[in-house]
Amino acid sequence: MTPDQLRIAMLSVHSCPIGTLGSKDTGGMSVYIRELAHELGRIGHSVDIYTRAHDPDDDQIVELGNNTRVIHLRVGDVEHIHKLVLYTHLADMACSVENFRKSNALQYDLIHSHYWLSAWVGRQLQTWWHVPHITMFHTLGAVKNVIGIGEDEPELRVVSERELVSDCHKIIAATQKEKADLIHYYSAPQEKVSVIPCGVNLSLFQSMDRETARRHLGFNGYNIALFVGRVEPLKGIDQLFMAMPSLNRDREFKLVVIGGNDECEPELERLRNLSRDLNIQDSVVFIGTVRQEDLPFYYSAADVCVVPSYYESFGLVALESLACGTPVVATRVGGMESVVLPGKNGYLINNNAPALFAESIAMLISGQTDPGESAEVIRSSVTGFSWSNIAAKMIGEYKALLGESAKETN
Repeated sequence: MTPDQLRIAMLSVHSCPIGTLGSKDTGGMSVYIRELAHELGRIGHSVDIYTRAHDPDDDQIVELGNNTRVIHLRVGDVEHIHKLVLYTHLADMACSVENFRKSNALQYDLIHSHYWLSAWVGRQLQTWWHVPHITMFHTLGAVKNVIGIGEDEPELRVVSERELVSDCHKIIAATQKEKADLIHYYSAPQEKVSVIPCGVNLSLFQSMDRETARRHLGFNGYNIALFVGRVEPLKGIDQLFMAMPSLNRDREFKLVVIGGNDECEPELERLRNLSRDLNIQDSVVFIGTVRQEDLPFYYSAADVCVVPSYYESFGLVALESLACGTPVVATRVGGMESVVLPGKNGYLINNNAPALFAESIAMLISGQTDPGESAEVIRSSVTGFSWSNIAAKMIGEYKALLGESAKETN
């Protein structure tokens, strides 16, 4: 490797970046890790992504592309483990990473961890390896507890995140709001937090003819609103359901829900019951998990993609939809205010009120307003979020951190 080529140990302990998207612990963060690592590898850097083996059939090493691989380590039972139980295995995970590194004579320039469990492992490795540790939390326990939707995050997580903010060398936040939350809740020094948005795979997510996409999926004859994501209370899907009766009065309308597996069954059953209570059960289509390569058909078939969440670290779904030329209606969460341009490529909702969702969705579907913009114009609004741009910004942070580390050692 040349001096400009970095060797990066990426950590994603609780969630495998090649796991099934839309399941309980596999969502936007997994897409982020996989796409960023792939782009870093494509331009010549070396990336090893360490994760815990979740399936007995997992190969220990999975090549993702040029210079990039996922390394599955057997820590604890090879199955899904609740995150709090996984905490008790973090020391073993750190030792397993170190054993793999030694056995394969590997050296790394820096550690990039994702989520607080991975940051805990990264903190241990930074002391053993004497290299800088950069982390992304993706979501923050303290913020989720303030929102108060779904299960409370344990004090263990909140305390750990506060300590990790202090102990790591650099933090990447996806939005200015996340940076402000890190400063407010965890007393992060302002200079320690850099803001880099998430990206979108513009080669995969491209617009296609809507009627062609609908024929492919068997959705002819309907207006379609689309939800894509994990099925959990924090995503606000129930508010979207409550918007539907008024939408159904004027048109034949389908809400297509992508996401959820057996682990999400209690929330899926709650939503099914709600659809029956609202008498919209014939207008809701639960698709389950979908391969990422198939998502462009769904985005292109939809009239609108809806992000009704109470909290997002960024909101990759909005970027994917817009890249396919489909407008977005979203709450003001995560990076939505930097992505959704009201009246240009969608609408922003100030709260999760069903009436506001219904109004904005109806305007888009009926063509009363412009978006009316063409799919090409909508797509052009997010071309600056290409992974090549995001990776270039990340490399700038890596090299700045390595430069600071070199000064301290001299």
